[in-house]
Parts: sequence; C-alpha cells; structure tokens
Amino acid sequence: MATTARGAVLLAQDRAADALHVLRDAYQRWVDLGAQHNAAGINLRLADAYRALGDEMSTAAEMAQAEETYERLGVQRPGPETSHGLTRRECEVLALVADGHSNRQIGEELSISDRTVARHLTNIFQKIGLTNRTEAARYAADHGIATYR
Repeated sequence: MATTARGAVLLAQDRAADALHVLRDAYQRWVDLGAQHNAAGINLRLADAYRALGDEMSTAAEMAQAEETYERLGVQRPGPETSHGLTRRECEVLALVADGHSNRQIGEELSISDRTVARHLTNIFQKIGLTNRTEAARYAADHGIATYR
C-alpha cells in the first residue's frame, strides 16, 4: 500500500513527525482490510517514529501491540538461526537499516567502518534477493528483524 511506503520513506528521511500521520493512516487502512500482520508491521514503524521523537511510552505501546498481534497470529519471530542464513551481525545491520540509519550511523553504532557496513549490505541483498534499502527495511519489518537488536 502506498501509504505504508510513504511512511517508510519519511522515516528514512528523518521526518518522524510527518511519518506519524501517514503511518497512522496506513495502520487504519490495514485494519479496515483485516490485514492484521500488515497492521502489526505498521505498529513497528510507528514505534520507530515515536522513538525518533523521544516518546518512549508510545514506542513501548506500539511495540507491545505489534508483539501481541504477532503472537496471536502465531508468527514466529526469527533469531539469527532463522533469518534466511543471515549472520547475527547482518541481522544487526539490517535492523539498523530498517530504523533508517545511514551506513555511517550504522558503522558508528556497531563500531565498524562504512565500508564494512556496505559489504554486509551487499551480502544481505544477495542472500535474501533484495536490491535496495527500502526492500531491506520492509523485509526486516516483515520478518521481525527490525526489532532484533
């Protein structure tokens, strides 16, 4: 759905306040369609937006709602051994990509070079058949890697 993508783009552009409005709309659309799994993915994106705005209470509430929905649906949240062959470090990099971090920010967070981050991303894209960061962020949200760290 276009509103979901628009919200993800706004988050990636560090426009969390703008993303909140779009993501709330996307959430309601998924709920109206009965797409609980997709709605839970939006809860995770909303949590990211609230985190970026420093609202930890709302972050926790969105995370809890997503986890409750995933549990109710029987969605298994992958760890490093169930993440399509990704290493623990690749999962960490992917989670940070999903949070909207740049290669430089990821490198600083994980104490690795920008070049190493780029190499990890190349490996991730090859392993799971992706071509860009937006697809990677969506994959991470859909497979529970966005909350992996």
